[in-house]
Amino acid sequence: MKRSTFFRLLICLVASLAGATGLSAQNLAAVRERMEKRLPAINDLKQRQVVGENNRGLLEARGSMPASDEKLISEENADRRQVYLALAAQTGASADEVGRQRAGQLASLARRGHWIQDPNGTWRQK
Repeated sequence: MKRSTFFRLLICLVASLAGATGLSAQNLAAVRERMEKRLPAINDLKQRQVVGENNRGLLEARGSMPASDEKLISEENADRRQVYLALAAQTGASADEVGRQRAGQLASLARRGHWIQDPNGTWRQK
């Protein structure tokens, strides 16, 4: 599956940057583990079209949802921000730039029917 392969590559890249950015190996392992555990639930939300990938590389609700789903999205976005900060520190880019670049990658990997936000802020289904 393209998405899981890309996800693994992203985590491997961050792992290689851990020492250079001050992100501890333990912290990185915890981030990776949390993200991997959440992935099936996040994919379910996307498949049900209640969440989409915004143009900053973060998940965004596409309507009202239970508090448990909101919590899941919030936790995922917090971990994504941590990854983006680590990549930004290594590359000299801002975390926002890293997130926007990741958004483009996520949009290209999105499945048919998933919600994505283009760089101009317009939402569409792939």
